Amino acid sequence: MRRETTFLTIAAIALAVALVAAPQAQAIRLSEAAIFIEINATDGDAGIQIFLDGEGWDTMQVKNPNGQVVLNILGEGGVGQQGLTEGFFESAEPSFEEQSLEEFLALHPAGFYQFRGRTTDGKPLRASARLTHALPDAPVILYPEEEQDDVDPEETRVEWETVPDPPGSRIMGYIVVVEKDEGRLETFTVDLPRGATMVSVPPEFMRPGTAYKAEVLAVERSGNKTISETEFETAGGGGDDEEDGED
Repeated sequence: MRRETTFLTIAAIALAVALVAAPQAQAIRLSEAAIFIEINATDGDAGIQIFLDGEGWDTMQVKNPNGQVVLNILGEGGVGQQGLTEGFFESAEPSFEEQSLEEFLALHPAGFYQFRGRTTDGKPLRASARLTHALPDAPVILYPEEEQDDVDPEETRVEWETVPDPPGSRIMGYIVVVEKDEGRLETFTVDLPRGATMVSVPPEFMRPGTAYKAEVLAVERSGNKTISETEFETAGGGGDDEEDGED
C-alpha cells in the first residue's frame, strides 16, 4: 500500500510539473486599437468609430465594459485564409432629432472595450481601448464664412477659434479638411497642433469658380472629435472642369 501511495504521489508531482512547464499560448497584442466618438455639430448627429490593426487574423470580437459584444467579425473562405489586418468601422449617424446625444451615450458606455481575436494560425490576439465621454465643443469657423462666394483660390485659408479643453481631458489638436463639392472628389487634409487657429490651402489644390466644403475637427485626447463645417466658393470662373463630369 505504501509503495502504491508513493507511486501516486510521484505521478501527481510529475503531472503538476509538466503542466507548469507546458508552453502556454502567448496572446499577441494588436498594434493599434481605438474606439471614439465623432460628433458633427453642423449636421447635428453623432457616431461611434472603431479602428484596429494587427497581425493577420480571421476572427475578431469587441466587447463593451459591460461584457456585451458590440462587434463580431469572421473572415471566411479566401479572406479567412489570407487573413485580415486593418479595419475601420463607423456606425450610422442618426440626427439628434431621431436619437439625442444622451441616448447615444447611453448606448455606448464609457470605459475599456476589449478586443479579442485569433490569427490565421490559431494564436490569440488581444488589446483594450478606452472610450470616454469627454466631448470637444464645436470649433467656431471664422473664415471662410458660410456661403461666401469670393474666396481667392490663390490665397485660400481656413481660420477658427481654439476650443477649450473638455472637463478632465485635453484638446490635442485639429484636423482640417477642404473638399471639392462638385464632380470628382478632391480632398486636402492636414493635422495641426492644439494651438493652431489657421491653415493655408495650397493654391495647387484650389480652382477658380468652384464650390468647396471646409471642415474643422477638434480632437480630444482619447480620439473623440467634434466637427464644424462651412461651404464656400472661390472667386473667378471659366475654369477647365469638363473632366469632372465623369470619372
